[in-house]
Amino acid sequence: MTKIGIIRCEKNEERCPMTNCLKCLMETREGFADYEECVPVGVFTCRCPGDNFSTLVRTLKAKGAEVVHVPTCSFANKQGGEWFLGDGLCMKVDDLLERAANDADIPVVKGTAHLPRDYQPEVVK
Repeated sequence: MTKIGIIRCEKNEERCPMTNCLKCLMETREGFADYEECVPVGVFTCRCPGDNFSTLVRTLKAKGAEVVHVPTCSFANKQGGEWFLGDGLCMKVDDLLERAANDADIPVVKGTAHLPRDYQPEVVK
């Protein structure tokens, strides 16, 4: 069973309780479809400008996470009920993920629920 951590953006914490992200995790769908089984280890909120992101990833790893996901809203946007790549909540998401994956020596994945059409979750190692 794969142990998953999630780090979301502060810009969405008062609008979204992560219902679909957690549902997809528990049902191993969308961004979690590559896992046979998975369980949540913890959820953190990243604060702009993201200086704490690597620390949050290291903490989740210390708590047992084998991989960390960032929600789709961090790198994609919703238009007319459909999600599209780009214009997500975090303009630094790629840099943050790359730095954190290297600093914490753990995979960080872009995507949870609401994946854009034909998008395959990007794994940063």
